This record gives sequence, C-alpha cells and structure tokens, in this order.
Amino acid sequence: MKARYIGRFAPSPTGPLHAGSLVAALASWLDARAHGGRWLVRIEDVDTPRCVPGADERILQQLAACGLIPDEPPWWQSQRHIAYQAALDLLLTRGAAYPCACSRREIDEALTVQGRPPARHAERVYPGTCRHGLHGRPARAWRLRTDTQGADSVVSWTDRRLGPQQQDLGLAVGDFVLKRADGLWAYQLAVVVDDAAQGITQVVRGEDLADNTPRQIHLQRQLGLPSPGHLHTPLVWAADGHKLSKQNGATPLDLADPLAALRGAGAVLGLPDDLPAGSLAGWLGAAVTAWQARYPLAAVA
Repeated sequence: MKARYIGRFAPSPTGPLHAGSLVAALASWLDARAHGGRWLVRIEDVDTPRCVPGADERILQQLAACGLIPDEPPWWQSQRHIAYQAALDLLLTRGAAYPCACSRREIDEALTVQGRPPARHAERVYPGTCRHGLHGRPARAWRLRTDTQGADSVVSWTDRRLGPQQQDLGLAVGDFVLKRADGLWAYQLAVVVDDAAQGITQVVRGEDLADNTPRQIHLQRQLGLPSPGHLHTPLVWAADGHKLSKQNGATPLDLADPLAALRGAGAVLGLPDDLPAGSLAGWLGAAVTAWQARYPLAAVA
C-alpha cells in the first residue's frame, strides 16, 4: 500500500518570513497539494538564543495571509526535548553515538596537526578524537559516528530537482554533533526525530539545505527510521551575491499585496508567469496544476 503524502514547512523563528523563505513555504505547500497530501508547519525553535520573541506567531500570520494554511496545528520543537533525549539514548545504547570533550579550538588544532587546517566558513571535519573515550575529560557534546557497525560512510540519494547526489560523510563532515556543548539539541537530530514522528514522506526545502540530507539519511538509518524523498528548491539571491537570509539583512515580506508576493515566489520556482491572477485562491489553484506537471510524483497515491 502506498504511503499518503505528508509534507511540511519548518521555519526557524529568528524573524519574520522574507522573500526566500516564502519560496520554500510555497514550494512545500504546492507539492503537498499537487499530490493530494497534507501540509504541516513545524516551528524549529530549538536554537533558543537565535529565536526572536513573537516571530513564530508572525510567521503563522504571514502564511495565513498568503493562503498557506497547515492541515494540523503547528508543532514547536522547544516542546520536544523528551523525544530528542530518547533518540540520543537509543543511539548511545547502540554504540552509534558518543560523548565528546573537544572544544572548537582543539578541533582546529587537531586538524592543523593532521595537515587539514579548516578554511574560514568551511565545514570542520571532526578528526575523531573522542571516538574511543574521553580519557577523564568532561563531556561537552554528543556526536554520531559515521562509521557505525562498519557501514559505508558514502550516502547516495536522488533529489527530485537536483538529480543523483552523493556524499562521503567521513571525508566531508566527520562524526557530527547531536547535542551541543551549550545543552541545546542540534538541528540534525531534531529534524530527523520530528520528520519521523509526523510521518513526513517528502521534504521540500531550499537548496542550501541539500548538504544536510546525507547526515539526516545516515541518522535515520541508525535510528531505524524511514527516509523521506527530497526536493530542494532554487534560492533567492541578495544584491551582494549571497543567499537572501535574515543574517544578511533580508527585509520582511511586504504582504500589502499577498498575490504579488506569491507570484514573485512562483517566478523563482519556475512557474509560468501567465497563471490567472484574479484572486489569491485562483492563482494558488492554477499554481498547483502547474507544479504537478513540473514535479510529478508517480509513487505517491
């Protein structure tokens, strides 16, 4: 029996939606509607120091103004600590995870000694210092092994837009963090646990998150969870050539005309520019039909 489609939009409440985040929200909504599925919203607020008070409600209001209404009440990750701890405990029991005592400086020093000094803004490939014990040092964080039970660290998957993808986790990332030194849960663990709990079958999100996919697939395998399908959407670029984001000053969406905002997001997604624009509902309905033709998903019932 084929699984019913369940998709989601999972914004971080570090500020209101901007043009780039509307693209991801619209794409995930369209994909769910185009395939007769359900669309959920999850507020990813585990990184509490970065969260802005009231931003979660503002985001939900912005989505509603655009006609993007979730089919179930939203989830907040800040209410999911027990589930994340249970997942970490399971991984520790299975020997798939371990405590780590290393500071960022110590990781950099170890990589430099190995002749692999980390480049600025590049991924720090963890050198495995604490894989075989802390040697009396206190734990700072917890990491997932990328070589668990002799498994190949090469992860392959097919993205519905980007095509075949592959990454060697051991070379590109190393054992990655599940729980941070400040006690907060890492994005990778939280998103995997919640996608499974909500029964997500397709993840539609921005292309900048494609690099997270192999880590999440590996973690899903270690937890015995299914891996959803993936579609990573085009990004919106700022004038300086960087991805449009809250960190580089992206302005909140101007929703004085929600239809105009949606048409702008649709253009980034490659939707036809001649879709009926008489009403919000009319444009969304036509966009669903166009999306179904552009990104069919024959395996979904």
